[in-house]
Amino acid sequence: MFQMKKRRRFWISLAALMFLIALGRPVFHLIRVVWDDRDQLEKPGVGYVDDVSRMNKTKVAEVWEIPSDDQAAVEQLKDLLKKAEADGLRVSVAGARHSMGGHTIYPGGITIHMLPFKKMDLDKKRAILRVQAGALWSDVIPFLDKRGLSIQVMQSNNAFSVGGSLSVNCHGWQYGRPAIASTVDSFRLLKADGTIVRCSRLENQELFALTLGGYGLFGIILDADIRVVANERLRAEQHFVPIDGSLQTFERKILEKPGVGMVFARLNTNPEKFLQEVVITMFYPDGGGVIPALEPPGSLALPRAVFRGSAGSDYGKKLRWEAETKLQPLLVGKVFSRNQLLNHGVEWYLNRSAESTDILHEYFLPRSKAGSFLAEMRSLIPRHGGDLLNVTVRDVNTDDETFLRYADQPMIAFVLFFNQSRSVAADSRMEIMTQALIESAIQHGGRYYLPYRLHATWSQFHRAYPQGRAFFERKRLHDPRELFQNQFYIKYGLNPKASR
Repeated sequence: MFQMKKRRRFWISLAALMFLIALGRPVFHLIRVVWDDRDQLEKPGVGYVDDVSRMNKTKVAEVWEIPSDDQAAVEQLKDLLKKAEADGLRVSVAGARHSMGGHTIYPGGITIHMLPFKKMDLDKKRAILRVQAGALWSDVIPFLDKRGLSIQVMQSNNAFSVGGSLSVNCHGWQYGRPAIASTVDSFRLLKADGTIVRCSRLENQELFALTLGGYGLFGIILDADIRVVANERLRAEQHFVPIDGSLQTFERKILEKPGVGMVFARLNTNPEKFLQEVVITMFYPDGGGVIPALEPPGSLALPRAVFRGSAGSDYGKKLRWEAETKLQPLLVGKVFSRNQLLNHGVEWYLNRSAESTDILHEYFLPRSKAGSFLAEMRSLIPRHGGDLLNVTVRDVNTDDETFLRYADQPMIAFVLFFNQSRSVAADSRMEIMTQALIESAIQHGGRYYLPYRLHATWSQFHRAYPQGRAFFERKRLHDPRELFQNQFYIKYGLNPKASR
């Protein structure tokens, strides 16, 4: 009997030790991540500006903050543009600065800071929100939520400004929808000559098409009338499938149960199964109860630690995938409000290290070519040593309204999130990999998204966007003195021989 108890204690002790060892590694990994995750972000300094990439620190002549009052803002802006022209200075327009290629920056120029300009007014009868360009979606969503309404199309985070979102013609994860331009009824534009024009599908149609997705090169968007929709109650469904069957699974589920409201898919970045598995999450309207109230986010400490722990760590990537695939199914059957799903900030994943930064890429592929592009991406990224933290897959419908459009047919969008060192050498390696991925997208009949690092060659930009030459010609037609400029324009609009 004594020997049996002794053996039992031995096996219980061994099992406990194995459990602690198994539990210990993820715990120690996350503790180390939290310990190292100190806020080391610094402001660019007086006379300098940067964007969220923290790779574009540039000296400027002035950062001018727009007043919140509409009449004062307009008069002062007109005076500012006259002064800039008289002094031979260029003007760029900045909101939340979430672009990554100097799109809000001109060296030695004047940067207009739009965020104070954020008033809103609702025409509930017409379901039209009039909103000033500096408002963030984090301002807009609670405003609409109180009135039972929601945004039709926006990005997956609420930290972007309305004007910035229109200037890049963003898309979201709202299923079966084109980009945000499809929701814009009209907007007011302050042109380089100081005149204000209203642009819509019936009035100043060319400027409407050029300015949405025009990267601030045609003037300053003052405010916009955006069509909104009812907030709704949504129920989550989820599917975990091998990547080769993901698109077919997705399309089959949509056909089996039409009416999906919002969809996103995330690929496995664990090197052991790199881009070979996908979790598809779908949200369907659920009219069976009260729409949940808009709540502030809960604790972000654990999801942040799990995400940041995947940077530079194969084990961290594996841990994140295992955690998400085991925890995400708990969402199945749960209900959310549409606004709650849209109202996510960037705090839980934002890189706060002084030594590294996170860089976005995005590629748009025709549905028939998405699989073969993904197969090339699976080999290109490891070959170039890219530290890929996240990939989401989204659906974007045809955009037939903007000039510099990226979705001239229904597209599959791959959104890639990389970590890299903030060094010249690391940026050079990223540039080489980016050009390889862009080349693959072009060869597959696709395009890359323009708000990110300006790593595409001049030739790649114009092959991906053959309308680019006409776009820049029209820019000079509407702004003949080229008052509005930024680093995007410098590289692709002014210097046709650069980076061929």
